[in-house]
Amino acid sequence: MASSPQFAKSSDCIKNDAAFISDVVDDVAGNDAARRIDERKLLRKIDLRVVPALTMMYFLASLDRVNISNAVLFGLKTDLNLEGNHLNTALVVFFVPYVLFEIPSNALVKRFRPHVLLSFCMFLFGLISVLQGLTQNLSGLIATRFFLGLVVTGTLPACFYLMSMWYKRSESQKRFSFFLSSTSLAGGFGGLLASAIGKRRRPPYFYILCLLKLSYAEGTLTCAMSIVLYFIITDFPEEAAWLSDDEKDFVKARLYEDVGDSKRLEPLTPRIVLNIFKDYKLYISGFMYFGLIVPALSYAYFALIIIQSLGNGNIQSQLLSVPQWAVAFVVAMMAAAASDYTRHRFIFAVGLSLVSLAGFIILLVVRENTPAIRSIILIFNGRILGYAHRDLLVHYQS
Repeated sequence: MASSPQFAKSSDCIKNDAAFISDVVDDVAGNDAARRIDERKLLRKIDLRVVPALTMMYFLASLDRVNISNAVLFGLKTDLNLEGNHLNTALVVFFVPYVLFEIPSNALVKRFRPHVLLSFCMFLFGLISVLQGLTQNLSGLIATRFFLGLVVTGTLPACFYLMSMWYKRSESQKRFSFFLSSTSLAGGFGGLLASAIGKRRRPPYFYILCLLKLSYAEGTLTCAMSIVLYFIITDFPEEAAWLSDDEKDFVKARLYEDVGDSKRLEPLTPRIVLNIFKDYKLYISGFMYFGLIVPALSYAYFALIIIQSLGNGNIQSQLLSVPQWAVAFVVAMMAAAASDYTRHRFIFAVGLSLVSLAGFIILLVVRENTPAIRSIILIFNGRILGYAHRDLLVHYQS
């Protein structure tokens, strides 16, 4: 059966691109321009142009989706007449479209340019966050949470895909950890912002006022940044206007030496999808990811309630949630740098899981205030580090 002209054209492009990169790899050693390129300086340039933009985007996405946990302490259930499992339902509904549409969203990355897709999704989840501030009942809250999950689902896979086109595997850990640890920064900033808004006399429908302010402030900032990031995010090395031609060739060559052909231009066919599902590492890494993400998200949504249940006031609980996020960010970056330096992932992932396990045990058996707070720090350090080490799964799939 003859292949279509479009597919044949794509295949020719793939072969030509791979052949070009292979030639560049062969010529790098003898190329005077390539020898003049300072690899460390080039990496610093990439770090300043690629990582901050994606990190800011994911920071705002995390801020928009977890601000509901900050507002819970200020009377969410009372003002919206939530009873029983209503709050849990509103939280869970976010993950329904998030799970169902994450794989299709990966296909969109190959159909649309990453900077277009990411900035568009970012604008939508900023807009929906603003609309969340207008909700006055359970139905409105569930609707906004559902659509927030729908538009956020494509951001993380697209960012991982885009960053993998710039860095070698031995360089990726600390960059991925910095990117993912933006959730830590978002959690800490959210606690500070909520405590500042909450230091006021409680009027009727205080939750609506708090969520309105949180959602307007965070959602408006997200929408504005989406427009800025549309012009800042660079899709792929060969399209970077801030790189010289020699630097573009050098980046492509070093990645080809590390992982081979990226197959970026290869069409996504049913056969390719079937081959992916035949890979046993997919299921192993899926179970690994499930084990680390459940405690991480449980902390993000319920830590404030746990801290308040230990006898702390609303404002104090918001402030006590901040140090854990800050400590986790610092320790995560230290572990990521060590992991890249040693080029070893397993011991860090397992070791940090053991730290998390110790925190859970302490929380289970100790009821006094100070040790319980410390156990939450242990839990979060272990979980966020495991969260930041999710690129371990990417390396397994490489």
